[in-house]
Amino acid sequence: MFERPQRGEQAVLVQLDLGQGALAERLSELQLLVESAGADVVGVVRGRRPRPDPAFFVGRGKLEEVRSALVQGQGDLVVFDHTLSPAQQRNLERELQCRVIDRNALILDIFAQRARSHEGKLQVELAQLEYLSTRLVRGWTHLERQRGGIGLRGPGETQLETDRRLLGIRVKQLKSRLERLERQRTTRRRARNRRGVPQVSLVGYTNAGKSTLFNALTKAGAYAADQLFATLDTTSRRIWLPEVGDVVLSDTVGFIRDLPHDLVAAFHATLEEVAEADLLLHVVDGASEDREAQRATVEAVLAEIGAQDVPRLEVLNKIDLLAEVPAELSDECGSIRRVCVSARTGEGLDALRSALASRLRALLPSTFAAESRDEELHVTE
Repeated sequence: MFERPQRGEQAVLVQLDLGQGALAERLSELQLLVESAGADVVGVVRGRRPRPDPAFFVGRGKLEEVRSALVQGQGDLVVFDHTLSPAQQRNLERELQCRVIDRNALILDIFAQRARSHEGKLQVELAQLEYLSTRLVRGWTHLERQRGGIGLRGPGETQLETDRRLLGIRVKQLKSRLERLERQRTTRRRARNRRGVPQVSLVGYTNAGKSTLFNALTKAGAYAADQLFATLDTTSRRIWLPEVGDVVLSDTVGFIRDLPHDLVAAFHATLEEVAEADLLLHVVDGASEDREAQRATVEAVLAEIGAQDVPRLEVLNKIDLLAEVPAELSDECGSIRRVCVSARTGEGLDALRSALASRLRALLPSTFAAESRDEELHVTE
């Protein structure tokens, strides 16, 4: 069995046109992901197929192209812009004699590098173990009960079975710890709700400028960088708005197209902050040519975590990079739906604070009246 190297630094990217569309944007995003993980792109192999090959995902001819690209660029890592089955991954590694990963594994690796808090590290480890559970390949038989006699009886399981059992034990431990942290988070959230403090969460595509906007509004000094998934751990700060008072603003992890389901499940407790918010600030990268697709991706993830009905205010960020700034949007009732800002230069922040206060004033009566009725009903019962 081929032994995986510890780390691949020179990567060859593989992308097939399977009818998914937006190929150029997807490839550019994959390159950014690879660079964010710490590797250099030394080659790109493209192709088109009506459907993936069951054994290698690509055909034999395209497989030889990948091999040539590895030799030419002295690559030691192949990254597919698709989801590979465990069998396809093993077959490709055996044929190419280098490490092969798919988009999901790449995102998980970036998350593992960026997690800082205890809860974030637990969530990433859980997602990685769930992903690896179907990719265990150690099928050694030296632990099997193959021979009889005193001193020759093994424990009755192969190395693969031992790995699966130990992995299952670790997954249970992680889920138990995360459940305990989730209960603590829920207790804190209920305490804030009893005090009547509105909750506002920043959401958006990764690298849309959420953390920069968060710092501009709160002066928190949270880590912000021009890279994918710079923020993984939720950060909350209080801000004061005129005619509203204290508001808790939370900076959350960015979304991306085809976000691994294991990752969404592992970050359930963190993303629950979004679903429980009174208002969402949907930060959109105004300088991105693919912003409509990014907006749709964020809406899809919000629906997946049960936040599709939470009121939201769109914030078009990075207008300092635009030649022409779009106009603000309002609905038929005059409520502001979109504000244009530059978190880096501070342009439009006063308009954002005003719009945020206006939306919260409109939402507060219904939101907290409903919470009061729920508490009265609970007391009556």
